[in-house]
Amino acid sequence: MAEQILVVEDDTTIRLTLRDVLEKQGYGIDLAEDGAQGLAAFRASDYALVMLDLRLPDMHGLEVLRAMRETDGEALVVVMTAYPEVRTAVDCVKAGAYDYLNKPFELDDLKEIVRRALETRRLRLEVERLRMAAPQAGSIEGMVGASPAYLAMTEVTRRIAAAARVPVLIRGESGTGKERVAQAIHNLSPRASGPWVTLNCSALAEGLIESEMFGHEKGAFTDAKAAKRGLLELADGGTLFLDEIGDLALPLQPKLLRAIETQAFRRVGGQKELKVDVRFVAATNRDLDAMVKAGSFREDLYYRLNVGSIDVPPLRERQPDILPLAKHFLADAARIMGMPEPEIDAAVGALLERYGWPGNVRELRNVMERALILSGGGAIRPLHLPKEIAAGAAAASIAPIAQEGALLSLDEIEKRHIRRVMEASGGNKTRAAKLLGITRLTLRTKIADYGWTEFLGSAE
Repeated sequence: MAEQILVVEDDTTIRLTLRDVLEKQGYGIDLAEDGAQGLAAFRASDYALVMLDLRLPDMHGLEVLRAMRETDGEALVVVMTAYPEVRTAVDCVKAGAYDYLNKPFELDDLKEIVRRALETRRLRLEVERLRMAAPQAGSIEGMVGASPAYLAMTEVTRRIAAAARVPVLIRGESGTGKERVAQAIHNLSPRASGPWVTLNCSALAEGLIESEMFGHEKGAFTDAKAAKRGLLELADGGTLFLDEIGDLALPLQPKLLRAIETQAFRRVGGQKELKVDVRFVAATNRDLDAMVKAGSFREDLYYRLNVGSIDVPPLRERQPDILPLAKHFLADAARIMGMPEPEIDAAVGALLERYGWPGNVRELRNVMERALILSGGGAIRPLHLPKEIAAGAAAASIAPIAQEGALLSLDEIEKRHIRRVMEASGGNKTRAAKLLGITRLTLRTKIADYGWTEFLGSAE
């Protein structure tokens, strides 16, 4: 899509000359004869650059510039001025203009300043995108396996990745590696050189998620002191990954559906419709079919996302992969902790393969990291494993673990495991979060929810 430029100039000859020259350069051009027309056009559309005359019939260009910068703090504006007004032009640059162009100007000078301004804009967008995440080339990084279930899943992933515009829904139990599959879809697609942007739909309140996804205009709500691009804009040309899509609030679901279908949206509090080119990949561990029947998830959004469907198998269905994965996680943990990579006792291998892994691959990784800490770098033996694994108490099934005469839920298993890791880490939340594979904020929230006051003030 051609980059759009707004020309605000009251001189008809200059205005039409600018239009003709810049259109031949491949840009889309809109024209305005005075400040009021220019501001109305600027607020109604998204422009890559504004060419603004300082002398306008209804207001001074500096007023127009300030109004534009209040609407969009990152707007690129080049002011045009006669030679005696160069000092005023400098004041405009101080007020946020990108540069100024002296009248009369050479067409080559015009072309060069426009080229530099738009290159600056592209670089700003790229830097902003790279801050979100650096795309990684390759296959399904961090996933290891050769079992039939794993190979079938990776083959489906590769086929779906090649269809660069198709929305994707990844389903699987918690801890199976859905985000890695989503990253692989991006890496293996024609969009691999574009941005990879993620949003966890369960991590923020409804109002915050809308602002995070779509962005907001200045003044859209109390704390909106400046306009902000949303993740949808940052993902333009690449992939937006929506994790925990089953937790997306019902009022936001039609807005997401429209963005998927039209590739267009408005920022919160905005009037301009913005166009993007984004692939949507969503993941969930919830039963969306049941949620659709219960009315808690929109049927039209479900079927729109489910065009490309990938089911990630649980670890209990990938028994041949358990020991290779355990060695892989052990090697990674040893490298991060600066410890020698230990051997795995044969008895440990048998116990790992017999266990049911209700927490799937994530649980296996956490178990191996804990075992490395407890072993001190020596061979991993049964005594370094959690007692439910070492005792062989868990069956290789989906049933919860039986312990001390009670059936434990997955939430209780997670709670106990987090406490073990916190204790093994000496209460250091940064180290524990790394071992658990979650953020420090998530860990602090869980500690507070569990009421573990002894850890709240512990080492960071």
